[in-house]
Amino acid sequence: MSEARRRILERLRSVGRDRGEGIERTVDRHDWDPEERIARFTDRMQEVRAEVQVTTEARWSADLVSLLKAKGVGNLVYAPDSPVAARLESALQADDIEAVPYALEIEAWKNDLFERMDAGFTGSRGAIAETGSLILWPDTSEPRLLSLVPPLHVVLLQADDIYSTFAEAMQAQGWAQGMPTNALLISGPSKSADIAQVLAYGVHGPRSLLVLIVT
Repeated sequence: MSEARRRILERLRSVGRDRGEGIERTVDRHDWDPEERIARFTDRMQEVRAEVQVTTEARWSADLVSLLKAKGVGNLVYAPDSPVAARLESALQADDIEAVPYALEIEAWKNDLFERMDAGFTGSRGAIAETGSLILWPDTSEPRLLSLVPPLHVVLLQADDIYSTFAEAMQAQGWAQGMPTNALLISGPSKSADIAQVLAYGVHGPRSLLVLIVT
């Protein structure tokens, strides 16, 4: 090992050993009640062209169908292992919207997924009011492709899972005890800008995002 490399590695190890000593860490906290968290999350999402619908446990599936029909959505892909799968299937099929379970290996149906699916449906782990961000932890039953490939991403969010800040969410959910390989923070539909700062939507993912907040 060269002397220069040895010195660099020693400095890195030293930083690792000393990390946190003598450093005072502060975390912003907000005393927002549940209604304020919903309002702030909604405002932030709408600022970036996401659509938010506040609904109830009794009405969310009916509200979802109404919104999908208004958008001309003909099919929706979802995780068959989701706890709301049966209710979702029943609501969609009653209004002639095709309910498509994500039950095949990607190679077996990637053409349909990428070219024919109108919308993808996922749950969420929570949301952050301060930044207007959704928290998703994809897994094998509800993979990342559900929220990435279809042009419309639909998210079911429980109002009780909206936290004031990112730090509050991590602490309340015990992120320090274990995280997945892919944790997502989604703040609006996919967008990108060219050198002239002209925004284009749907470049790297869904061009539309619909969030149903269940109170």
